[in-house]
Amino acid sequence: MIASFADPGQRTAPAPFGHALARLAEQDARIVGLSADLAKYTDMHVFRDAHPQRFFQMGMAEQTMLGAAAGMAEVGLVPFASTYSVFATRRAYDFLCLDIAEPNLNVNVVGALPGLTTGYGPSHQATEDLAILRGCPNLTIVDPCDAVDIEQAVPQLAAAPGPTYLRLLRGNVPSVLDEYDYRFQLGKAAELRTGRDVVLISTGLMTMRALQAAQRLEADSVDVAVLHVPTVKPLDREAVLAAARTDRLVVTLENHTVVGGLAESVASTLAFAGVGTRVVPIALPDEFLAAGALPTLHDRYGLSTDAIVQRVRAELGGTPRPTRPGAAQPTVPPTA
Repeated sequence: MIASFADPGQRTAPAPFGHALARLAEQDARIVGLSADLAKYTDMHVFRDAHPQRFFQMGMAEQTMLGAAAGMAEVGLVPFASTYSVFATRRAYDFLCLDIAEPNLNVNVVGALPGLTTGYGPSHQATEDLAILRGCPNLTIVDPCDAVDIEQAVPQLAAAPGPTYLRLLRGNVPSVLDEYDYRFQLGKAAELRTGRDVVLISTGLMTMRALQAAQRLEADSVDVAVLHVPTVKPLDREAVLAAARTDRLVVTLENHTVVGGLAESVASTLAFAGVGTRVVPIALPDEFLAAGALPTLHDRYGLSTDAIVQRVRAELGGTPRPTRPGAAQPTVPPTA
């Protein structure tokens, strides 16, 4: 059973990554797929069944899989190598860094179960994968919101000249962004909603929650903008600066530890540009998380829509608002 973060009755698409990769392979003979004994659980089985001669089952050997993908890229193929995010980052980082990123090869690493998308506990919860990989040169990092993002991202990842890392949402994945006239552009953020009072800068599945929270807050006459950041590295700094250079409350949302992910990337962007805007991080705490049911865990760790709405209301009610664009704000410890 694949746990889903989709809401009851929400519109979903089955295995969007696998179907997008299989379609792309029909047009591009260079596309190959690899799996570390997890094809079914990374949606790579869709590609395997459609193109069995171009699929390589590497067994439970993630280092070998990434090394083989590097060799395939050296001879002109375009590999997509899939496993769980914890194994691609914690277990095989050296191979990703030196075999793939250092020679700047077109290898696309696909990591399932990013952040808090499983209740299996710390052995499978990749809550720190962005922190690990943001420091790797040449690597492009994509954290999609939904099935629309994934389907549109796959061809662009294949076309990118260097290595990429995709935080995969698997199984029945919600479809949300097609309601917002959205198109995925590698390296670009997208403003999905405008708003005068609050701007939510979000990535990954948290953009879905940001949109839900914005609709809920409308009932309180709170006008909320949502800036979706599907590419975490390289960050669309111009879009982030434009969003933060106002008198709005700035909140970041990510399915990742508060250490080393979107919040710190946004905060450093503002600091380096001399913008003194306070950033409120909604993220996972800097700790190993519990096992359990996803809805319960998302409530417990502040990723649910209810938790986001409560946090924004508290910030608006208890935090002095700036009186001019770029006004400095008191600093607070980075808690989830």
